[in-house]
Amino acid sequence: MAMGAPSRPSGPRPSPVALAERAKNPKAGNIVAVVRPFEHPAPPDCASNCLDLVTLMFNYHDFGHMGVDRGALNRAVFAALKPGGMYVIADHSGRPGTGISESGTLHRIEEAFLRKEVEQAGFKLVAEGDFLRNPSDPRDRNTPEPPQPKDEFVLKFVKP
Repeated sequence: MAMGAPSRPSGPRPSPVALAERAKNPKAGNIVAVVRPFEHPAPPDCASNCLDLVTLMFNYHDFGHMGVDRGALNRAVFAALKPGGMYVIADHSGRPGTGISESGTLHRIEEAFLRKEVEQAGFKLVAEGDFLRNPSDPRDRNTPEPPQPKDEFVLKFVKP
């Protein structure tokens, strides 16, 4: 199963003020901000078989240097998803054999390492997106030299 290619935004990301203004749009009325500990991401009333989709966009690697219990996080996401629910993770590719050891320096994670951690929580990998891949990135710096897009991966897991 292939995943569609989104357009990559150019320019700076929206500021918190811009996002707050966007949230005032009546069409965004069903969006609710939830701030929770990483290890317990779902509110108590939605901690079991409640969610259809959870996404992590380019921040799973940060959990390594932040001291987040990634096993607890992944188990909590698994519990919160309905059967058939999806867990989609995109991140910056690390070099083979580095695991999560370069999360605080190069802001990268080894794809196989991430996949193994998520599968240990019970998830099954169902698709891989290659639309952010850049095989020219040597993955040995935070920002590649010469300047170019990072090699990035997208993994789609499902709760059986």
